[in-house]
Amino acid sequence: MKAIEPWVESPLRTFLAESSARVVLLMTTAGQVVAQHGFTRSMDVMSAAALGAGIVASTAELGRTLGGGPLAELVHQGTRQGIFLASFDTPRGRWIALVVFGGESSLGLVQLFFGRMVTDLAVAAPVEEPRRAVLAEDFERDLNASLRALFGR
Repeated sequence: MKAIEPWVESPLRTFLAESSARVVLLMTTAGQVVAQHGFTRSMDVMSAAALGAGIVASTAELGRTLGGGPLAELVHQGTRQGIFLASFDTPRGRWIALVVFGGESSLGLVQLFFGRMVTDLAVAAPVEEPRRAVLAEDFERDLNASLRALFGR
C-alpha cells in the first residue's frame, strides 16, 4: 500500500483487511492519486485514476440530465471479480474510490466496510487552518514581514 497522505494509511489498511479487496485506488475528483494498493505498474495506476474520475464525472452528469441526482456508486459484478466505484466527501474535498474485489468478498461487505473507511478518513484527516483573504492593503506589509523573517532584517 502506498499513500501520499500518511493519515490515509490506517483507514485504508483497515478497509483492506476487513473487505478482502484486491485493488484499491483513492483519488481526487480530478484524478490525482491519494493512495493505492494492489497495482504493480504506475502506468496502470494513472490509467485507472483517469478512467475512474472520468466515469464518475460522466455518470454524475448523466444522472443530472435524466432529472435525478448524481449516482453515488457504480458496481460491475463479473464472474471472477467485481468493481465498486464511488465518490465521497472528505474534509479535504470530494474523493473517489475504485475497489476491485474477488470471490473471497462480496459487494455487501465492500459497501459496509467502505462506509466505515469514509468515516475513519473523516476522523483521521488533520484540521486545516482557515485561510484568511489576502487584502491589497495588507499585501505589502505581509510581504515585507515575511522577507524580514526569512532574511533577518
